[in-house]
Amino acid sequence: MNLDLLDIYTDYLISQNPQATATGLSNLLDGQISHHKITRFLNNNPGGSKELWQYVKKQVRHLE
Repeated sequence: MNLDLLDIYTDYLISQNPQATATGLSNLLDGQISHHKITRFLNNNPGGSKELWQYVKKQVRHLE
């Protein structure tokens, strides 16, 4: 999983309204990351609560 792209995408979702799109993120980044790359990333990295927990577990445990 591309963690850099995941970080960028999650920051975008946090900062946007419910109308967040791959095209909107690409536009925000002045095309540095194409909306096709973002869409492929989302389609090829199915994630759920287990994957999210594995990603944030260390940080959460540090804050407990």
